Amino acid sequence: MSAPMSWHPRHLLLAPHRLGFFLGMVLLWAAGLWWALVQLDRVTSALGLAYVLSPSLVHGAVMTFGFIPLFFSGFLFTAGPKWLGVPPPEAPQLLAPLLLQAGGWLLWLAGAHLHLAVGLCGLVMACVGLLWMSALFWRLLARSEVVDTVHALVIAQACGVGCASLLGLVVSVWAVAEAVALACVLTSLWGFVVAVYVAVAHRMIPFFTSSAMPQLAAWRPFWALGLMLAVVVLEVLAVWLDLLQPADVAWGTLWLLLRGTLELAAGAVLLWLAGVWGLVQSLKNRLLTMLHIGFVWLGLALLLAGASQWLSWGLGTPVLPLGALHALTMGCLASLMLAMVTRVSAGHSGRALVADGWVWSLFMLLQVATALRILAAGAAAWAAPMLAVVACGWFAVMALWGGRLVGWYGRRRSDGRPG
Repeated sequence: MSAPMSWHPRHLLLAPHRLGFFLGMVLLWAAGLWWALVQLDRVTSALGLAYVLSPSLVHGAVMTFGFIPLFFSGFLFTAGPKWLGVPPPEAPQLLAPLLLQAGGWLLWLAGAHLHLAVGLCGLVMACVGLLWMSALFWRLLARSEVVDTVHALVIAQACGVGCASLLGLVVSVWAVAEAVALACVLTSLWGFVVAVYVAVAHRMIPFFTSSAMPQLAAWRPFWALGLMLAVVVLEVLAVWLDLLQPADVAWGTLWLLLRGTLELAAGAVLLWLAGVWGLVQSLKNRLLTMLHIGFVWLGLALLLAGASQWLSWGLGTPVLPLGALHALTMGCLASLMLAMVTRVSAGHSGRALVADGWVWSLFMLLQVATALRILAAGAAAWAAPMLAVVACGWFAVMALWGGRLVGWYGRRRSDGRPG
């Protein structure tokens, strides 16, 4: 193999995943550092931060709409064309929409402290970028002549939900309607981000598992995808029903228990599915294990959510209101992000598809941080310092993990091949 060339920005335009993943890392670091500083300031008051936007809203929006769609772009415009049997776009075609998103979310973070107009300007830029990126993916889908476009169609429709939710966020922030703004963020979390994740997981986890372990067949029944998408619909519906807060106490109680029961049932089925997909067998392969653990967190998040609904009914007060949310976001979404981005980055840089000790250790630290964040949701007395520790741990893990990969994106492939 030829020695890798020195790092240069022009190499980011050699392939879509390079550009998308690089910008995703930059925004991931910015969002993580900002949130760590916010949490440290809450504990120490050392920075004296002032806000013109709710920090919880700013955090939720950038963690949902910010770096994740940029990582999506790197994957969807690399694997998506192969699924659809169409030529992939050149990375320069993605430069404008991805820069609009990255720059817009950086402005959003700055606007949290400077002025509402700055934050709104950032939201508008990000919205234009996401619409543009989604249109490019829809164009690939429209040009495809393959028979099986189910997964790509789900993803394209989810991108539509993301665009609509981001437009709703722009309007609600402009109208100073924070509750609606938070509902738009949660709608996008489930209807856009989780929907894309489950479509990709349904297609790729059985495939990756059977490739590494030929004795396991790539079993991916469409009822499993339908179940996961039904959960997405349930959670989006719950967001807006919770916002409306019906005055009928009996109806509200019935909905709480029905939602909790459905979440418990769906979580149990997904944990069973994780076992069928080869969770135990995957333990021999660290990179594969990371993917399976991320999927297990989806089932655990639903079990925790369902238990929370029933406990809230029994005790008459909310129980672990943010525990299930962070089991989903930090446990499932972040774990799968770390695994999938590592795999794509290694494979498309000419490196072995393995998780070495460094990546594995960071992945384990992420699991610890997730567990601490869930505990913090139920430990009111220690919540502030625990949140500061978790936020700093999150930033450290992402900075160390991303630092290595960013070094790859700006260099040519180590095996001398194009891409």
